Amino acid sequence: MSNYRPRKNLLSGRTILVTGASDGIGRVAATTYAQYGATVLLLGRDRKKLESVNDEITSATETSPLIVPFDLAKLHAQSEAELTESLQEAIEQLDGILHNASLLGSKLPVAHYPSNEWETVMHVNVNAAFLLTKALLPALERSSDASVIFTSSGVGRKGRAYWGAYAVSKFATEGMMEVLADELSDTNIRVNSLNPGGTRTTMRALAYPAEDPMTLPTPEEHMPLYLYLIGPDSRGVNGQKFEAPSWKGP
Repeated sequence: MSNYRPRKNLLSGRTILVTGASDGIGRVAATTYAQYGATVLLLGRDRKKLESVNDEITSATETSPLIVPFDLAKLHAQSEAELTESLQEAIEQLDGILHNASLLGSKLPVAHYPSNEWETVMHVNVNAAFLLTKALLPALERSSDASVIFTSSGVGRKGRAYWGAYAVSKFATEGMMEVLADELSDTNIRVNSLNPGGTRTTMRALAYPAEDPMTLPTPEEHMPLYLYLIGPDSRGVNGQKFEAPSWKGP
């Protein structure tokens, strides 16, 4: 249990992009950021679910989120430019990105892993995060205090059999975080990674179908760390790898 107690206006005046905002940890993070005052950009591939998140936020807070329906599997050079242009028209600056969207892919030996599925998982989990971050760096630079969070995994820090493209993509995510954090170490932008660990989500249930979900923490239980990293209290914290289950506070 974290001892971090964020103030209620922690994110007031901030604009934050959350990918994978339609479900699971992304949905909870988006609604939590809004509860603490942020204007949240809700990026996900399911418009109906995004509208549900939007309704939840507008009914419970005074903020006005923006729905960004988009399938990151289709994010390439041309669509990146179109997406970035639409975002820049809606916002003057960006104060944070939570890269939460990920595909699990199949749990198979490498010898039997479908090549096209490998490419899709790597594209959504790694390439799309790179393209989005690169495109939005100018908006982040206009913030006086910006934070980028990459979502990692335990299998992205120690490889495990049958985790295939997902594990490899999370190793790549950690590397991207370290490179970007080093490049931006003297700027207003900090970059860190966060491993939520086993959490009661749909993806976890797919990965461990025999597991009792009631033995796992909920996404809500991890929110103190998500708030800390995206908000001003983590100013100066850069290039670090956080573990949600063991984090007790700053």
